[in-house]
Amino acid sequence: MKVTRALQERLSQIQLLVLDVDGVLTAGEIIYTDTGVEAKAFDVKDGLGIRVASDAGLKVALMTGRISQVVQRRARDLRIADVLQRVGDKAAALSQYAADKGVPLERVAFMGDDLNDREAMRKAGMAIAPADAAPEIRREADLVTDARGGRGAAREALEAVLRAQGRWEEAVNSYLSGLVERDRAKRTQ
Repeated sequence: MKVTRALQERLSQIQLLVLDVDGVLTAGEIIYTDTGVEAKAFDVKDGLGIRVASDAGLKVALMTGRISQVVQRRARDLRIADVLQRVGDKAAALSQYAADKGVPLERVAFMGDDLNDREAMRKAGMAIAPADAAPEIRREADLVTDARGGRGAAREALEAVLRAQGRWEEAVNSYLSGLVERDRAKRTQ
């Protein structure tokens, strides 16, 4: 992933990253069992990147056109408070959400992979796409990750933002210190 100086400057201004789900946090597969239960596979590297970024103060939200208890569960596991589901007009929802959070759109990044994400990507200050996004979406993106959706693309985007802000190493160290502290606390109980 090539990050120019101008792109790095724009990334350094991001306060909020909104992620599409299917095709960004997953490989885009939707699996139904014989009993009708929906399943999705998420990448642990994306999850850890979200936790590191959130702990560092970068706001992360999920936005999807579908509705799924699996997505709600994943968000809960990652401590993502804001999950916007069954969103038809992602651009309007993004504008409203950013306004509600008090974040100017030019400081919002949106990561999407398919045609229904295009207008939200155009509305956001930074448009990001995974490597395997639809060709039209890759052309719209300011940044295209090397990783595919559901295979570390979100982690790559989060890391790019925090590196541009000079906060990646500190965020990682803080996250790891927290793990050590939680482990010590468990052993003393």
